[in-house]
Amino acid sequence: MPGGPIFFIQKRVGKDGIYFDYHKFRTMIPVKNNEGSTGKKGDKVWSTVSVAGDNRITPLGSKLRHYKLDELPGLWDVFIGKMSFVGPRPDVPGYADKLAGDDCDVLKLRPGITGPATLKYRLEDEYLAKARELAYDLPLTTYGITKEDLEKMSDQEVAVWYNDNVIYPDKVRLNCYYYRHYSFLKDIQMILCTVLGKKMQYAGEEI
Repeated sequence: MPGGPIFFIQKRVGKDGIYFDYHKFRTMIPVKNNEGSTGKKGDKVWSTVSVAGDNRITPLGSKLRHYKLDELPGLWDVFIGKMSFVGPRPDVPGYADKLAGDDCDVLKLRPGITGPATLKYRLEDEYLAKARELAYDLPLTTYGITKEDLEKMSDQEVAVWYNDNVIYPDKVRLNCYYYRHYSFLKDIQMILCTVLGKKMQYAGEEI
């Protein structure tokens, strides 16, 4: 794992909108600001949206991400009470700020290592690798964008657009459903499905 520490520690938004340090195994090499990321010049930073095949992901990191082993340090966050086993994934600052109205119910929950949105998008980076193809199948005018606009974007930009406009709102929908229809038995089922890599029926769909 060249170019940085073993652990990736990042500020995430927890219960009641309070920030906490979220822990994962690092799976990517950091990039400099002048290589296309944001931040002060020369800083080492990580993008918040990545796709399968991203050249920043190390070979070992790719395996860790595929089998979700990079999430194991999150058990420490559960142990110290910042997270729970089941709940919405903790957002990075900037995404939680977009929540409005009843969607803010998501912030009443303690973030979880797994949950309905995590199960549905368990291979999110591999899914985002097909973002351009998936975006072309959307009724783009309802999103205020055209196919020509997408064609002007890089693959990474399309992935970010698809995440922000399609995947993230769907995650919020599922997490709000979880908040309003809590079931201890469903929690157990989600944990088992996460460990075994299985799918389950939830909120009228397969996740």
